[in-house]
Amino acid sequence: MAHKILIVDDAAFMRMMIKDILSKNGYEVVGEAADGAQAVEKYRETQPDLVTMDITMPEMDGITALKEIKKLNPSAKVIMCSAMGQQAMVIDAIQAGAKDFIVKPFQADRVLEAIGKTLG
Repeated sequence: MAHKILIVDDAAFMRMMIKDILSKNGYEVVGEAADGAQAVEKYRETQPDLVTMDITMPEMDGITALKEIKKLNPSAKVIMCSAMGQQAMVIDAIQAGAKDFIVKPFQADRVLEAIGKTLG
Protein backbone atom coordinates (compact mmCIF):
# COMPACT_ATOMS: atom_id res chain seq x y z
CA MET A 1 0.00 0.00 0.00
CA ALA A 2 1.28 3.46 -0.89
CA HIS A 3 2.29 5.74 1.94
CA LYS A 4 -0.12 8.65 2.44
CA ILE A 5 1.42 12.11 2.50
CA LEU A 6 0.03 15.54 3.37
CA ILE A 7 1.76 18.50 1.69
CA VAL A 8 1.78 21.86 3.46
CA ASP A 9 3.13 25.02 1.81
CA ASP A 10 1.67 28.48 1.26
CA ALA A 11 3.00 28.49 -2.33
CA ALA A 12 0.79 26.44 -4.69
CA PHE A 13 3.79 26.04 -7.01
CA MET A 14 5.85 24.38 -4.26
CA ARG A 15 2.97 22.05 -3.37
CA MET A 16 2.71 21.10 -7.03
CA MET A 17 6.46 20.40 -7.24
CA ILE A 18 6.43 18.10 -4.21
CA LYS A 19 3.20 16.42 -5.32
CA ASP A 20 4.77 15.72 -8.70
CA ILE A 21 7.91 14.17 -7.15
CA LEU A 22 5.84 12.02 -4.77
CA SER A 23 3.23 10.85 -7.28
CA LYS A 24 5.90 9.77 -9.75
CA ASN A 25 7.52 7.69 -7.01
CA GLY A 26 4.51 5.76 -5.80
CA TYR A 27 3.39 7.91 -2.87
CA GLU A 28 -0.25 8.90 -2.40
CA VAL A 29 -0.86 12.60 -1.72
CA VAL A 30 -3.94 12.62 0.52
CA GLY A 31 -4.19 16.37 0.99
CA GLU A 32 -2.69 19.80 0.66
CA ALA A 33 -2.79 22.80 2.95
CA ALA A 34 -1.70 26.42 2.44
CA ASP A 35 -1.09 27.31 6.10
CA GLY A 36 -0.55 25.74 9.50
CA ALA A 37 -4.16 25.96 10.65
CA GLN A 38 -5.33 24.11 7.51
CA ALA A 39 -2.50 21.62 8.02
CA VAL A 40 -3.72 20.65 11.50
CA GLU A 41 -7.29 20.30 10.19
CA LYS A 42 -6.21 18.20 7.17
CA TYR A 43 -4.00 16.06 9.40
CA ARG A 44 -7.01 15.28 11.57
CA GLU A 45 -9.12 14.41 8.48
CA THR A 46 -6.60 12.38 6.48
CA GLN A 47 -4.33 10.77 9.13
CA PRO A 48 -1.33 10.71 6.73
CA ASP A 49 1.80 8.60 7.24
CA LEU A 50 3.94 11.70 6.75
CA VAL A 51 3.64 15.49 6.41
CA THR A 52 5.93 17.83 4.46
CA MET A 53 5.63 21.19 6.22
CA ASP A 54 6.80 24.61 5.12
CA ILE A 55 8.11 26.73 8.01
CA THR A 56 7.19 30.25 6.92
CA MET A 57 3.43 30.56 6.29
CA PRO A 58 0.58 32.98 7.06
CA GLU A 59 -2.00 32.28 9.82
CA MET A 60 0.03 29.66 11.65
CA ASP A 61 3.69 28.93 10.89
CA GLY A 62 5.02 25.43 10.32
CA ILE A 63 6.66 25.02 13.72
CA THR A 64 3.43 25.91 15.55
CA ALA A 65 1.50 23.54 13.26
CA LEU A 66 4.10 20.82 13.91
CA LYS A 67 3.55 21.20 17.68
CA GLU A 68 -0.24 21.03 17.22
CA ILE A 69 0.03 17.89 15.07
CA LYS A 70 2.34 16.31 17.66
CA LYS A 71 -0.38 16.96 20.29
CA LEU A 72 -2.87 15.06 18.09
CA ASN A 73 -0.41 12.25 17.39
CA PRO A 74 2.90 12.14 19.30
CA SER A 75 4.34 9.72 16.74
CA ALA A 76 3.44 11.89 13.72
CA LYS A 77 6.19 12.04 11.09
CA VAL A 78 6.83 15.56 9.82
CA ILE A 79 9.58 16.79 7.49
CA MET A 80 10.12 20.55 7.47
CA CYS A 81 10.78 22.55 4.30
CA SER A 82 12.19 26.03 4.03
CA ALA A 83 13.83 28.28 1.49
CA MET A 84 16.02 29.75 4.17
CA GLY A 85 18.71 27.56 5.64
CA GLN A 86 18.21 29.33 8.96
CA GLN A 87 19.95 27.30 11.61
CA ALA A 88 17.75 28.55 14.45
CA MET A 89 14.57 27.53 12.63
CA VAL A 90 15.99 24.12 11.77
CA ILE A 91 16.92 23.56 15.41
CA ASP A 92 13.47 24.77 16.58
CA ALA A 93 11.81 22.39 14.13
CA ILE A 94 13.91 19.40 15.20
CA GLN A 95 13.33 20.18 18.89
CA ALA A 96 9.59 20.42 18.19
CA GLY A 97 9.71 16.91 16.75
CA ALA A 98 10.47 17.24 13.03
CA LYS A 99 12.15 14.13 11.61
CA ASP A 100 14.13 15.85 8.85
CA PHE A 101 14.56 19.07 6.96
CA ILE A 102 14.55 19.81 3.21
CA VAL A 103 15.79 23.07 1.72
CA LYS A 104 14.04 24.74 -1.24
CA PRO A 105 14.36 24.68 -4.18
CA PHE A 106 13.62 20.97 -3.88
CA GLN A 107 15.84 18.35 -5.39
CA ALA A 108 13.81 15.23 -6.07
CA ASP A 109 16.48 12.84 -4.79
CA ARG A 110 16.82 14.76 -1.50
CA VAL A 111 13.04 14.84 -1.00
CA LEU A 112 12.78 11.09 -1.67
CA GLU A 113 15.77 10.32 0.56
CA ALA A 114 14.28 12.28 3.49
CA ILE A 115 10.87 10.65 3.06
CA GLY A 116 12.28 7.16 2.59
CA LYS A 117 14.48 7.52 5.67
CA THR A 118 11.63 8.91 7.80
CA LEU A 119 9.13 6.24 6.78
CA GLY A 120 11.73 3.53 7.30
